[in-house]
Amino acid sequence: MLIAISDPDDLRIEAYRAVKERDLLGRQHRFIAEGEVVLRVLLRQSRFVVESLLLGEGRVEGLNDALHLLPPEVPVYVANRQVMDAIVGFPIHRGILAVARRPALLPVEALLAGLPGTALVVGLVGLANHDNVGGIFRNAAAFGADAVLLDQETCDPLYRKAIRVSVGGALVVPFARAPSADALVRALEDASFEVVALSPSGAENLSKVRPSRRTALLLGAEGPGLPPELLARTRTVSIPMSGGFDSLNVATTSGIALHHLTQGK
Repeated sequence: MLIAISDPDDLRIEAYRAVKERDLLGRQHRFIAEGEVVLRVLLRQSRFVVESLLLGEGRVEGLNDALHLLPPEVPVYVANRQVMDAIVGFPIHRGILAVARRPALLPVEALLAGLPGTALVVGLVGLANHDNVGGIFRNAAAFGADAVLLDQETCDPLYRKAIRVSVGGALVVPFARAPSADALVRALEDASFEVVALSPSGAENLSKVRPSRRTALLLGAEGPGLPPELLARTRTVSIPMSGGFDSLNVATTSGIALHHLTQGK
């Protein structure tokens, strides 16, 4: 249902107003998806309910096939570039936005219980950077990880920028949030996962690791890394680097480790 919008103050597009400010304040069980690739991924995910779209005039024709996936009652607002920029609060170069509802998150234990007998999970501890979280979800989707677990300090994977960086991976890979890093690891152990913790001080070389039937890859924030108490109770693994350099971007690290752990899967 195409609806032309000519007034930036039109109340029907309130959900899209001042996007960056509202990214920080929260959206009451909703999230914003941005860009064509992300929109196409979103429309294929049955667990998300799309409430509306806001498109630039020049983007409608190229999205006709995707728009047919929408229920007919979902409004598709269309505006020219100037009006759309005024609504959003900054130049929206991609000209494609959608508002969707967040599903209720399963408890960590329930998510793990629903995974197959052979499974690969990623655990994130203390990651506050949306680019890194988005990059990890992109890698998790690319290498077929079954789920991502987050502690309370890790940022929201359904934040607009995280979804964009993940190229929609944050919409594909199931995730759940544990009340603490300790609870996250405990839930993995209780579900018979071997927890492999990545750290520059890891005791084993990643190339020597063979994944268990159920393996969890644990990643910490750049700089502080994983807490010592978690490293003490898990299998610690490192990625050797040349010239004494001891730090990789955590999203890059996840890609290397997931590629290794999924070889022969």
